Amino acid sequence: MIIVALVSFIVQWRFKSKFNQYAEIGLLSGQTGREVAERMLKDNNIYDVQVISAEGELTDHYNPANKTVNLSPDVYYSRSVAAAAVAAHECGHAVQHAKAYAWLSLRSTLVPVINVASTLTQWTLFIGVMLLFFTHNPFVLAIGVAALALVTLFSFITLPVEFDASRRALLWLNNNHNVMQTREEHDQAKDALWWAAMTYVVAALSSLATLVYYASFLFNRRN
Repeated sequence: MIIVALVSFIVQWRFKSKFNQYAEIGLLSGQTGREVAERMLKDNNIYDVQVISAEGELTDHYNPANKTVNLSPDVYYSRSVAAAAVAAHECGHAVQHAKAYAWLSLRSTLVPVINVASTLTQWTLFIGVMLLFFTHNPFVLAIGVAALALVTLFSFITLPVEFDASRRALLWLNNNHNVMQTREEHDQAKDALWWAAMTYVVAALSSLATLVYYASFLFNRRN
């Protein structure tokens, strides 16, 4: 768990470093993140999705419930390579939704269950361990481990969703020279999205490591 936590810190730091680096590089086309997003949606014949600005830093996301591409101010108004990459990535999720991409559909279906499971893990794991040690009753801990297993499964299901959205974004950027006019810009966008994807990978591994840690209490008790 310590190793995973260290790797997670390094990846998060690297991603923010890359984003800040490419946020300083202006697009030759001069388009804002909002304009890039709107163009990608139009090119994919998606007219029922709205691009809006969302408060916060790195809060960019696609909401399938109300069909909105939510871009942070640093992306929505920026004319940088980083902004274009992030905007295209979020629109990649909108394209997935429009094409009924199976992994995104599965992920969206699980969201209500995961919200409950996440709430359960906040109190059942610690309390469960205490009860196991002092009363030898594994019931509460077993509930917590089961809930954490669902959360971990969800984090791994998220991986193909995120990688596919980046793939769609980069393919569109590569074919749309009105947005990114040079190979260097495309390579920079690819690098930024790669490190963004790595944050999801380490998050999944961190969840798995935590699951193994708490599950080991149950297994050791049986032994």
